[in-house]
Amino acid sequence: MILEQLPTAPITQKQKWLYKIILFIAWITILSGLGQVLAAPFILNLVGADQDKTSAHFFAIIGMFMFLFGGLLVQVLTSRRKDPTPVFWCALQKLGAALAVGLGVYHAVFSAIVLGIAAFDLLSGVLLIIYWRNLDHYNNW
Repeated sequence: MILEQLPTAPITQKQKWLYKIILFIAWITILSGLGQVLAAPFILNLVGADQDKTSAHFFAIIGMFMFLFGGLLVQVLTSRRKDPTPVFWCALQKLGAALAVGLGVYHAVFSAIVLGIAAFDLLSGVLLIIYWRNLDHYNNW
């Protein structure tokens, strides 16, 4: 393939730090998603949401997708070739989560305490977009 024949640019210190931060975010996403799957009622109580079988079930489903997107991100980050496509979709997942949590607070589904979670997801999404945009065609991250 032509792209494989192109020279690679050196990795900067900023890129190394961004990579480490994104990898940390991916692991946090896995762990928090797993927590939602295994302890949905407990976490719903922490965030001030109503608890019933339906809300716990759907909250656990959201946790499953967090777990899966976090796992996808870890896999792409730790593979030899950095495919930008999954990074883009993981960024959209984080941005969508920030919006959904913010709307949940606005509509009084969650207490305002979860705005910290929304801010974390928003920052994560922005960092992922930056990482995605900087993934050059040489795949040297």
